[in-house]
Amino acid sequence: MFGNLLNRFLSLILTLPAVLLAISVHETAHGYAAYKMGDPTAKYSGRLSLNPFVHFDLIGFLCMLFFHFGWARPVPINPDNFKNRRKGVILVSLAGPVSNLAMAIISAILLGIAGKFVGFAALFSNVTSLKGLNVLVVMLYYCIVINVGLMIFNLIPIPPLDGSRVLTEFLPGRIKYKFYQYERYSFLVLLLIIYTGILDPILNGLTSLIMQPILNLVNFI
Repeated sequence: MFGNLLNRFLSLILTLPAVLLAISVHETAHGYAAYKMGDPTAKYSGRLSLNPFVHFDLIGFLCMLFFHFGWARPVPINPDNFKNRRKGVILVSLAGPVSNLAMAIISAILLGIAGKFVGFAALFSNVTSLKGLNVLVVMLYYCIVINVGLMIFNLIPIPPLDGSRVLTEFLPGRIKYKFYQYERYSFLVLLLIIYTGILDPILNGLTSLIMQPILNLVNFI
């Protein structure tokens, strides 16, 4: 029993860098995209940074760590500053998930290269027995999983997740107003979804769908 607890604890330790990197890249991508679209709010708020602690949200972080689905503290954005409001909202909203997909692909390339030296047995080993490059292999694998999970979760069309921002840009004005009107309840909805696992079959299915070609890339390398 103690061995299982230790193994679980060390797995969380190896997951931690992947979580911090994923949320940092995700939120920085939002802020940078907004800046390029004409809104300097994130820049003036000090959020164009890869420092994970400026993007830290405790509950979202814990969900990422334990469930591989979660969120960070949203980057402040003022759509009124966008050169093209609708285009800006859509591109800025998608920038975070796209950046996570890019990070997953980069991690897959690095994992494929590392696998040439140490193989992939580390992924199926007891974490307490890992050392050297084997630790890097496991951390890169977690980086793929975390980034894919963050991308998919944030595309759920529930406020304040990125998917809801994209969806609202295609809704008629009256329905959009109603959508935003109930946004204050969205946090409870997110916690309910995570706690009950009601969307787990869909999220896991999408995760497998995205993971497969990425792992194929690893094997190809």
